[in-house]
Amino acid sequence: MSDYAVLAGRSIRLTRRNLDAVITALVLPVMLMLVFVYFFGGAIETTTGTYVTYVAPGVLILCAGYGASMTATTVSNDMTNGIIDRFRSMDTHGTAVLTGHVAASVARNAVATAAVLAVAFAIGFRPHAGPAQWLAAIGILLLYITALSWLGAAAGLLAKSPEAAGGFTFGMLFLPYPSSAFVPIDTMPDWLHGFADNQPVTPVIESMRALLLDQPAGNSPWQALTWCAGLLAVALPLCAALFRRRTG
Repeated sequence: MSDYAVLAGRSIRLTRRNLDAVITALVLPVMLMLVFVYFFGGAIETTTGTYVTYVAPGVLILCAGYGASMTATTVSNDMTNGIIDRFRSMDTHGTAVLTGHVAASVARNAVATAAVLAVAFAIGFRPHAGPAQWLAAIGILLLYITALSWLGAAAGLLAKSPEAAGGFTFGMLFLPYPSSAFVPIDTMPDWLHGFADNQPVTPVIESMRALLLDQPAGNSPWQALTWCAGLLAVALPLCAALFRRRTG
């Protein structure tokens, strides 16, 4: 257990030293939310009253994508700069390195989530959730962040360089756009509905939106949990296999 705690602390310290990336991960989602709310929000009809109330959960999911992309880059850095050989010479458990990066990603995203929520509240976000609904919404978001961070770690192991690792994560950053994150799906072209309705981001966002607004959530929470469990079921063994191949 000490290996995991020490390497999680190391990854968090690395994050603190990479302030440019942290500021970008914090500022970009907030700027996107402000652009959507003040530039496009007046032209988009939703069932949530104000547009900021509709879009805030989508921006939180966007934050998770940026956090996961940083995980891919930091893992790739470790795999290419020789630090893994030093860890292995100290009999450090291999999975502790990856777990440390994922723990740092969850911590980064927690800070980014707090920042986005603070700005959203400042510009009119008014959820109606009780404590249990807040806990459920945060739990689904954290599970999604964890699953996405492990996928980012797998991308970092697949990539031959940190720059390539950043490219691998483009899909994670793009996925919220063809979903219900920023506009209702029924306003999209018909040919896009099937993908938008059945990709992992949509049930996560719909669950958070329903829980925070005290509205019926339907099957969305179960679909969100199933997607997150499925992503973890793919990412965890993939990370283990790739780590063995890269360090064996």
